[in-house]
Amino acid sequence: MSVDVLAMENLSCRYQGHEALTEITMKVTAGDYVGIVGPNGSGKSTLVRAMLGLLAPDAGRVLLFGVPVTTFRQWRRIGYLPQSMRHFNPAVPATVEEVIRLGLLPHKRFPRRVGGKSDTPAVERALEALGIAGIRKKLIGELSGGQQQRALLARAIVGRPELLILDEPTTALDPETRERFYTLLGELHREEGTTIILVTHDTGSIGSMASRLIYVDRRIIFNGTLDDFCHSKEMTAFFGEASQHLICHRH
Repeated sequence: MSVDVLAMENLSCRYQGHEALTEITMKVTAGDYVGIVGPNGSGKSTLVRAMLGLLAPDAGRVLLFGVPVTTFRQWRRIGYLPQSMRHFNPAVPATVEEVIRLGLLPHKRFPRRVGGKSDTPAVERALEALGIAGIRKKLIGELSGGQQQRALLARAIVGRPELLILDEPTTALDPETRERFYTLLGELHREEGTTIILVTHDTGSIGSMASRLIYVDRRIIFNGTLDDFCHSKEMTAFFGEASQHLICHRH
């Protein structure tokens, strides 16, 4: 039986005095690859914050692995990359390798320490996957924005989380690195069964990657498979036929 990795029930959120999300009800089951798309200001990042308990909803509730997010403690099961690096201090005197090792911290028992030899294989896999093995000893503050983003992506996946939540993860990446990253996500999904929630403005690419699409504009406009989206007359009326098929990649 499929496990509800994430469930939102009648969720509504206000942000800076405005209704950001209205009556959001959705489920993500184990093994899903869900693309969440929508225009700027549609509430996508607010949705992610609510998923992780970073924003208390005004109504409704969020469950992670069947547990209310307010009491959820098994954060080792989740990998997360935020949209912005504004909460990341590049002046911290840490190398790329050390930053990636921090992604293994939730897997440690108290007293929590990282840096042991047992962590090395996982760190090596993440470095190679993102193509940053050659800068492993560089200080994170010395890197370009794109390189910093790749290091933080590696930190998000190093612990092989069951659920990976990515909020606009490829914004600072060049096209080649972006393609490599999407390939990596596909491998994690297919080979390791990682459940993926990918929030993106890139509606032109999501149909070639995700198995399900959620289109959000303060409320859920569509929630279903890409095939359902492709054949939906309601979505044809909403987007226009050309844009509909550009998103779904089925024609």
